[in-house]
Amino acid sequence: MNAIFFYLRRLYAFAGKRYLMNFAGMLLIGLMESLGVILILPLLSMIGLFEMDTNEMLDLSWLIGIFENIPREQGLAIILSIYLLMMIGAGLFQRHQTLVNKQIEQGFVRRLREESYMSLIQADWAFFLQNRKSDMVKLLTTEIANVKKGLNICTQFSYSMIFAGVKIVVAFCLSPQITMFTMLFALILLLCSRYFTWRSAQFGRQNLALSREYAAGITDHLNGIKDIKSNTLEVSRVKWIRTISSMAERNSMEYARLKTNSQFLFRTVRAILLAVFIWFIVSTFHSQPAQLLLVMLIFSRIWPIVNQIQNNLESLAAMAPSFEAFADFQKSCEAAQEVKVDGQPPAERVRLTHGIELRDVFFQYRSNEGHYALKNISAYIPANRMTAVVGPSGAGKSTLIDIITGLNRPQQGRVLIDGIPLTNANVTALRRSISYVPQDPFLFNGSIRDNLLLMNPDAAEEHLWEALELSSAKEFVMKLPDRLDTIIGDRGVRLSGGERQRLVFARAILRKPAILILDEATSALDHETEMKIKETIERLKGEMTIIAIAHRPSTIQNADHIIELNMGEIIRQERFFAAAAAGVNS
Repeated sequence: MNAIFFYLRRLYAFAGKRYLMNFAGMLLIGLMESLGVILILPLLSMIGLFEMDTNEMLDLSWLIGIFENIPREQGLAIILSIYLLMMIGAGLFQRHQTLVNKQIEQGFVRRLREESYMSLIQADWAFFLQNRKSDMVKLLTTEIANVKKGLNICTQFSYSMIFAGVKIVVAFCLSPQITMFTMLFALILLLCSRYFTWRSAQFGRQNLALSREYAAGITDHLNGIKDIKSNTLEVSRVKWIRTISSMAERNSMEYARLKTNSQFLFRTVRAILLAVFIWFIVSTFHSQPAQLLLVMLIFSRIWPIVNQIQNNLESLAAMAPSFEAFADFQKSCEAAQEVKVDGQPPAERVRLTHGIELRDVFFQYRSNEGHYALKNISAYIPANRMTAVVGPSGAGKSTLIDIITGLNRPQQGRVLIDGIPLTNANVTALRRSISYVPQDPFLFNGSIRDNLLLMNPDAAEEHLWEALELSSAKEFVMKLPDRLDTIIGDRGVRLSGGERQRLVFARAILRKPAILILDEATSALDHETEMKIKETIERLKGEMTIIAIAHRPSTIQNADHIIELNMGEIIRQERFFAAAAAGVNS
């Protein structure tokens, strides 16, 4: 429950005086509703509908004097009119307060979404390597919705407590004995029902674990749908969904059974208490109809609130794991925050004039393991030249690129950009100067134009077509029905692998970067298109620094310099690197 109180404090800090005013408004509504109830019984007694000693409850002699000379029918009409006006006024005021509360709730949840996404997007690369994408998506969608629902229940619980306090005071004024008797049994029942609250929390944790497993599985299946279809894995995947769905169904049914048992218990106890008490006062004290009406009135006002409090406690207990998971997620994102960019002007782009140097770099993905992905790397990448990074799979090529771009930070050694150490202060400026073309090209679900403008939102249409021509993509885009406005689907699924790779290459060129990184950027291209891309790369040499990860000899034959890796170590590099590095450091 600590996580729930944490977000309640944040909600109060967000809403400030409006939150307190809302509670004051609900207190006023409770008073208006209760005043209508407390007046209607003595007033009906005054006009002779039944006998009740009003002086034993409240001093209403001034009110009696007003009605004692009014005919019975007129008095009844006036009393009911007053009651209706008070109830309508309370309803209108409650409508206003509900809208204010909704505005506070929606504003706070919007801030939570923005803060959480901003913290996530600013976390370092290691955070994304250590956490499942499906868990992040679920936390930012389902769990934040549960937090919103839980906060609403907390608010309703607070209002219930306010109404309960007002109604208990009113009931105590009407009859202290009946009220004390009712409250005693209500408190005993609430204490005994802690079992239901504890079990609800257990079901909440089980549901969170199952929903995470479900989200992770569905995400993996959709990402690998081509492999599933190609390898006829549908039967095994259907078996998985049946298993996880059955587990979720059983958990939901057990929770529903618990809720219905709790509600049945409360209703049964309420009925037994009311029957016993009425039998007791009728058989022992020969009570009048007014007293019976009073007993039923107090029970009807207090017991539903007790039932609602218990339901709210069970619901909050079931949602507590969502609060805890979301709080842990926010703390993890903040702890992994790499650089804060909110509210700051965009960092200036780096203009690489000398080169990038790595000095005695060691890197491992898990600090507690002995294996290093990179060991004692010292290399120099000169500006405005093409450097090829080669080696077998697992040699450390992609890890080296991640170190250069600042996605990963070395445990030992340094990365220097034009002789300046790479730190949090300048990593954003460096990345704004880089265009990265991955081996597995990624495109957003939108139009070709949208995807191109991501890198340069101010680019004119002629610049878009120029970038497409340089990447040998203009011809196939011209043949599409909507050309630049063609929707390409999730990850560009409506295009071939080669077409996607050319579009990503065009997007990279459009940014006009200082550093262009190509990670097997021509692997999905046919020979003719690959030759055209190589001609474009050749033209770009001298205008920008090009770093190419490659396996094919044909890809690196025009490289100015080569760094060869194996098992995380450099086994070969041209002598130029040492000379160039010495020139920069002199």
